[in-house]
Amino acid sequence: MTTDVLPSGADTGGWAGHPRGLSTLFFTEMWERFSYYGMRAFLILYLVAPVAAGGLGFDAAAAASVYGTYTGSAWGAGILGGLVADRLLGQFNAVLVGGSIIALGHFTLAFEALPAFYTGLALVALGTGLLKPNVSTLVGSLYEQGDRRRDAGFSIFYMGINSGGLFGPIVAGYLAQRVDWHAGFACAGIGMACGLVQYWVGRRRLQPGLDRLARGRADRKKMAATSVGASAGFTGAEWSRILAIVIFFVFASLFWGAYEQAGSTLNLFADRYSTLTILGYTFPSSWLQSVQPVCVVLFAPLFAWLWRRLGRHEPSSPAKFAYGLLFVSLAFLLLVPAGAFAQAGSKVSPWWLIVAYAITEVGELCLSPVGLSVVTKLSPVRIVGLMMGVFFLSNAAGNKIAGWAAGFLGAMPIATLFGTVAAITLTASVVLFLLVPWIKKLMGGVA
Repeated sequence: MTTDVLPSGADTGGWAGHPRGLSTLFFTEMWERFSYYGMRAFLILYLVAPVAAGGLGFDAAAAASVYGTYTGSAWGAGILGGLVADRLLGQFNAVLVGGSIIALGHFTLAFEALPAFYTGLALVALGTGLLKPNVSTLVGSLYEQGDRRRDAGFSIFYMGINSGGLFGPIVAGYLAQRVDWHAGFACAGIGMACGLVQYWVGRRRLQPGLDRLARGRADRKKMAATSVGASAGFTGAEWSRILAIVIFFVFASLFWGAYEQAGSTLNLFADRYSTLTILGYTFPSSWLQSVQPVCVVLFAPLFAWLWRRLGRHEPSSPAKFAYGLLFVSLAFLLLVPAGAFAQAGSKVSPWWLIVAYAITEVGELCLSPVGLSVVTKLSPVRIVGLMMGVFFLSNAAGNKIAGWAAGFLGAMPIATLFGTVAAITLTASVVLFLLVPWIKKLMGGVA
């Protein structure tokens, strides 16, 4: 076992010896994800619900297209959000403005008119693009370069994401499916408003990170002004690390294309082909969307402990990505027989999905918080918001793929659909394992 040596003057006054600002960002992200995942849990179900039942009455293919475009746009807008923060607002203000737009979007969705529906989705997507990359950048700014607490800190932060993802579907999903669809939308807006209040109250805890970001931008501007022969102000080592981020982006896109089917393909599968009863209690299908966050809340502390416990034996970031793809492929492989049973006309136990979701969460914890962390470590400081936005484009691509895949549910054998997803992600995992040594060279010593 190795002993971590913290940088001089490191802030250890927060949870488990982490910076105090981590708790502020934890709860900000928790409430934002409450709103996002609360609404996502029933969005495609609302789209396909008959008009007589208060839904929009879309067929599965049209609903999947709208779902994929919305969720993809919410993540894709991150590149714009990163640019706005880097060039205009700064990370703190970008999160504040983004959260306000998200809340406005959810409250707009509470109105029944179809124009309000599309306007609300656009506002939520725009606000998410401002908030998501910049709140993650703020987490990274709490740690000095070389601080080995960073990956563990992102795992703790990830618990905030999934705490919101846990309660959002339970509360907003219940209101939507059992009371009124638009009550679910309004509930999501209230959650985001709570997050904004918490963020503003805890703003002073973030000042050390904001100062660090400001110093980094100033230093990089000086270096760019005096450097000779560095293309666009970047050194060769920086370009190499940017290339590594692009490679992470490609494989993360494949991961999210499978993982995000929880809200599209698997959500429809649960609603149409699962019994939705456990121990005699029948529950709304949207509640199964809380299984993944529950697993993260349970598993994240173990992963945060594991990465630090392993010390110098900790897997590299590209190896963790490969493990993430491996586990998501195993989850879909497990669902192949469930799909065959459903195709034969039998409703299946929800435990098939519960176990599959638990396996995907092992994969997510290997990939997602690590991805957030590695981007903050590899990015040149003056474009860290932009590069975080680029990385979030992987979520955008994955969500669009997930929405597209949902359109095949019912149009092709379910077992074949699940088996295809398993084969693609397993192949990607093997390829990435083979590329690990080369990617580590591109990273230039960054763990």
